Amino acid sequence: MSDKITVNATVNAGVKKVWDYYTQPEHITKWNFADPSWQCPSASNDMRVGGKYAARMEAKDGSFGFDFEATYDEIVEGEKFTYTMPNGRQASVEFKENGDQTDVAVTFDPENQNSLEMQKNGWQAILNSFKSYTEAN
Repeated sequence: MSDKITVNATVNAGVKKVWDYYTQPEHITKWNFADPSWQCPSASNDMRVGGKYAARMEAKDGSFGFDFEATYDEIVEGEKFTYTMPNGRQASVEFKENGDQTDVAVTFDPENQNSLEMQKNGWQAILNSFKSYTEAN
């Protein structure tokens, strides 16, 4: 497997709010897309080891969509979690308090369909969308 990719953002909010906005379905649907032409119409999150995360991501014009699913491997409440996607790829998300801000780092195993740069840019765009939404609410 190739090297993992990491994307980062510093969110102007406390770690509890950042954790909640990242993990609660009513918030996930508001930020979980890479581009304004996309949406996340539904999400569910059973936040426990062995629990399942699922989100529907689709173009607003209905031209394309997919379901993103993962199963939790490790959860340290308010600090980090790790999950595995159905194809065996893993990802982890870490939350670090930084004064009145929170540093979020998402590290993931790349897939082999798209270039590493495209994948990094896509995941970074979603994280940027999360940052914007969390800071605005």
